[in-house]
Amino acid sequence: MLTATQHDIIRATVPVLRTYGESITRAFYASMFEAHPELYDIFNPVNQVNGRQQRSLAGSVLAYAANIDRLDALGGMVERITHKHGVLEVQREHYPIVGHYLLGAIRSVLGEAATPEILDAWAAAYGQLAEILHGREAELYAAEASTPGGWTGFLPFRLEQRVAEGTKITSFTLRPEDGRVLPPFLPGQYISVKAQPPGYPHQQIRQYSLSHAPNGQFYRIAVRREDSTSADVPSGLMSSYLHDTLQEGGTLLMHMPLGDLVLDNSDRPVVLLSGGSGITPVLAMLDHLSSPSGGTRQVVFIHAARNPQVMGFADEIAAMAKRRAGIEIVLVLEEDDGSLTLAGEKVTGRISAELLRQHLPDGAEIYYCGPPGFMTAAETALDTLLVPAPRRHSETFAPDQSFGDGIDHARPRAVSVR
Repeated sequence: MLTATQHDIIRATVPVLRTYGESITRAFYASMFEAHPELYDIFNPVNQVNGRQQRSLAGSVLAYAANIDRLDALGGMVERITHKHGVLEVQREHYPIVGHYLLGAIRSVLGEAATPEILDAWAAAYGQLAEILHGREAELYAAEASTPGGWTGFLPFRLEQRVAEGTKITSFTLRPEDGRVLPPFLPGQYISVKAQPPGYPHQQIRQYSLSHAPNGQFYRIAVRREDSTSADVPSGLMSSYLHDTLQEGGTLLMHMPLGDLVLDNSDRPVVLLSGGSGITPVLAMLDHLSSPSGGTRQVVFIHAARNPQVMGFADEIAAMAKRRAGIEIVLVLEEDDGSLTLAGEKVTGRISAELLRQHLPDGAEIYYCGPPGFMTAAETALDTLLVPAPRRHSETFAPDQSFGDGIDHARPRAVSVR
């Protein structure tokens, strides 16, 4: 429990974190990985190189400091982090390691400004946060163990089928090797897969959204190939492994589904808005909403793609739209050569406020997902249209950069690192 003085110290460090937070998290990761290289197992090296992981952690720490006196405001952040930790199998014994190197990084970056009082306050604050996170994670692990068909840790799955979905994305259908009936999941959730890419010294864990409604038989993920964009940024380790190495009949270790980007339980209209490979979680939602058990809510499915060649799942989307009335399909293409036919409306251009204005039903719940550039455009459009934060539900396929002093905690967000 923090003392009143320690609360004051944490609040007083907010401006310092805003200025030096990313430097602190860079020093933290460097020192921790040097001492514990085995932790590379659970971190995406591309996100270390491009700085997204460091910025995400810095924002999370800043949000925690800014709300140290009203921790209830951190509910959305805590839920996101614990679901991510859950699929990584983070345990209580990991927290002291992180705390040790985080405090060391604060001391290293701030120098003499990091007084014993400041370090003691942050040690207490970190201990408080660790207990909050571990408590929620323990609940998730207990739920996994008690779910019929559920399991703890990682279970072997056999790759039954791989299908090219456009020029960049491949879908992978996997069944448990022991033949068990799979537990249900909520459309929008993701799984973790674990493997050791050839020539790499560590296992890697990645999260991929499930791209179908629950069926008890198999899990299907869709993976975008992440090619190198420069000499300093390597190709995606796991996306390369899945595309180039894992063949039908091969084995992949998988964790039970988790994730807090899920459909609300109401009869309000639903807008499913996606860009690029962000189609996967909303595709699962569309699959559910178009099924007999999905109700009769009005659904608008809007997907943005660069061109028809990279557009995946077109036939599947068309089939879902035909299952019942009340489902509208809108495809937004930057470049359209006319090669793609899809029941619904096609628009040439990009996501904008004017485009969304034409298709957003009154009072709709909006679920949107995609890469950072798409998410920025979607957020800007929704801001322009004055869509209230409680009706926005989002996931970005990178470490979340949104945490910070001005974070709107009423807006649920989820994180998937691809």
